[in-house]
Parts: sequence; C-alpha cells; structure tokens
Amino acid sequence: MANGGIERFLGGSVLSVLVRLLFISLLVGAAMAFLGLSPTGLYESALRFVRSLGNLGFGAVREVGGWAIAGALIVVPLWLISRLFASKR
Repeated sequence: MANGGIERFLGGSVLSVLVRLLFISLLVGAAMAFLGLSPTGLYESALRFVRSLGNLGFGAVREVGGWAIAGALIVVPLWLISRLFASKR
C-alpha cells in the first residue's frame, strides 16, 4: 500500500522516475554547458537580481519618504497657522 502511494505521488514507479529525471538532467546539463552556464553562476546571478530589486525598492521608499518630509516642512506650519487663526474666530 505504501509503495502505491509513493508511485502515485511520483507519477510512476520509482525506477522509471529516476531514469527520466537522470535523462532530463543530462539534457539540461548539456544545454547549460553548450551555453556556457553553470549552476553557481545562475545562483549568483539570481542572488544579484534579488538584491538589486531590494535596493531599487528601498531606494524608492527612501525617495518618497524624502518627498513626504519636504512637503511636511511646508504643509505642517501652514496648517498650524491656519488652525491658530481659525480658533480666534
């Protein structure tokens, strides 16, 4: 029974799935070698990409935060002045 559950999960017998995975791995490895790619290079490129996305995102947050502070330097004092004059009426 347990073997049937494993076969159902894998989509076939364990040996046939292993043979298919080995064959596909050889094809992908050959294609990567032909293109001059390596697993380490792909991993490092993906890591650099994620870091650049993070830097881009935090840079945008920092820029928008700067805009909010610059605007607040003008808006808050004007709002306080308007509230002071409105309370005297």
